[in-house]
Amino acid sequence: MTEHTTSHEGRQPTAARPHEPTRPRQQDADVAAAGAIPAPPPAPPVSPGRSEGDRLRFVGAATRRIARGIDLDEIVLGLCRATVPTFSDAILVFLRDPLPVGDERPVVPFVLRLRRTDRLRLVDEEDSDEQPEPLAAQLCEMDSGGALAEVLRGVRPVFGDSAAARAALPELLGPDRTVPTGHRTILAPLRGRRRVIGAAVFVRRPDRPAFEPNDLLVAAQLATHTALGIDKAVLYGREAYIADELQRTMLPDSLPQPTGVKLASRYLPAAETARVGGDWYDAIPLPGSRVALVVGDVMGHSMTSAAIMGQLRTTAQTLAQLDLPPAEVLHHLDEQAQRLGSDRMATCLYAVYDPVRHRITIANAGHPPPVLLHLGGRAEVLRVPPGAPIGVGGVDFEAVELDAPAGATLLLYTDGLVESRLRDVWTGIEQLRERLAATAQLTGPDHSPPLEALCDDVLDMLGPGDRDDDIALLAARFDGIAPSDVAYWFLDPEEQAPGRARRLVRRALERWGLEEMSDSVELLVSEVVTNAVRYAERPVTLRLLRTDVLRCEVGDDSPQLPRQRRARDTDEGGRGLFLVNRLARRWGATRLSTGKVVWFEIAVPGTPPAQAPAGSAR
Repeated sequence: MTEHTTSHEGRQPTAARPHEPTRPRQQDADVAAAGAIPAPPPAPPVSPGRSEGDRLRFVGAATRRIARGIDLDEIVLGLCRATVPTFSDAILVFLRDPLPVGDERPVVPFVLRLRRTDRLRLVDEEDSDEQPEPLAAQLCEMDSGGALAEVLRGVRPVFGDSAAARAALPELLGPDRTVPTGHRTILAPLRGRRRVIGAAVFVRRPDRPAFEPNDLLVAAQLATHTALGIDKAVLYGREAYIADELQRTMLPDSLPQPTGVKLASRYLPAAETARVGGDWYDAIPLPGSRVALVVGDVMGHSMTSAAIMGQLRTTAQTLAQLDLPPAEVLHHLDEQAQRLGSDRMATCLYAVYDPVRHRITIANAGHPPPVLLHLGGRAEVLRVPPGAPIGVGGVDFEAVELDAPAGATLLLYTDGLVESRLRDVWTGIEQLRERLAATAQLTGPDHSPPLEALCDDVLDMLGPGDRDDDIALLAARFDGIAPSDVAYWFLDPEEQAPGRARRLVRRALERWGLEEMSDSVELLVSEVVTNAVRYAERPVTLRLLRTDVLRCEVGDDSPQLPRQRRARDTDEGGRGLFLVNRLARRWGATRLSTGKVVWFEIAVPGTPPAQAPAGSAR
């Protein structure tokens, strides 16, 4: 390395001459393609300024460019673009790997990774496909007692020809790497709020004026602003990650696959910088092949709103498993919101679809009304009593029961889809209805539009300025279950009930052409009915549903749920649920307000096996 040219007493940096064009620099230089500084061109770039005013203007412009970055890469890129070629001909930026976040304890050993390089691109390189030899190694493991550690602990930038830098640079650049002869350097530590997080190396070619003492001040200011920006970016990234994880865990990972209905959903945050909100949706399987469809919206876009949303969603799931009517579910959600605080407000729409009866029951708590798209292409805004928002208290909720014809699609959504600062909610609802009708017309009167494509098309209606709030969207396509695929009986709780159940099931399977399933189905029905008769005081219900699977449901008035246990060799009973668990594809038990339902499913021969939904009882 050449000796640094001694600056004269009181000499200021040379002024930038705006009339002299600088050579184009390499755009977005990749770290792996970091090149050594080549031979000097005939017209080199110049120093930032001769006067104090020029230096301050350069530093101001550079720090503003650095401050514009939000994430880590943007900040580092801002530093490189601000300094090359105005302040230096090349720059190397090293950052700690991994970067510590906040007050967390840094990982040892101290490893620096070459994050980015930037340099001038010369005319004689324009037509060359060869990459110059990298100036620095990708990784540097710092010795806590070495020369590099001493320079970084000192925080202040140092000239490359100083004794400390001459010992530190080889350690930083890696073995067999060095700054080309005649080039001048400044080594500047990057120190955040609590610790050193990296280093920057500024390089000038021999034909340019050497770095001066004032250039050390410039390097120090650039390094300080960059390090503080990186600190903020890392903290912001951690907060965004926490927000994403919180929102992801609050919403369902996947929708269930209930019998007689197809489901699709979408969730869009209000903005990339505000990913956490209070909107949620859910689909909850209920006894009797029914499904509860829920969509809600807690006021606000904060972590508090997301936490309240999670509590309300959990409460709604618990109430749904109790098989309470929709109006009762909203009443209990209202009480829960009041327990959470006096200002905890939310809107919610709760609907229960019965594929056997082809009916849907809906209760509303201040939420935008759902839209029903009929098979013929007519889109209808359902007349549902609006109700008061959850959290008001002392308000009765009213439920309505409506037809849910096969082939129709129900769309539940939050107000972010239909309301913005450019339009009111009813204008947005009318636009949504027209968009659904137009989409249905494209597929013809005898076909329903694909559910996933329909959700995407609905979101495409959002224009500039229409994203003021989070958007949760839940679409349900009603397929229903034909009456010919349902068999239903009442059995008196007596000893003859299991035998009668076997005969009834055998006849139903013969009628459906499923005689080959008789042995296994009769065995399982007999075991479940025997267990129900043992505890029931009122008639036991038995229902068979034929879809892509054969589902059997046995209900009784005893609230005690059956539990599988391992029977001993000398026990006369206790093996019924063991057989159900071994022979059935899925099984489960649900407690109702009037007792319980035990159900199991067996695959129909000739149909591909379906994956069990997450959380199904086995």
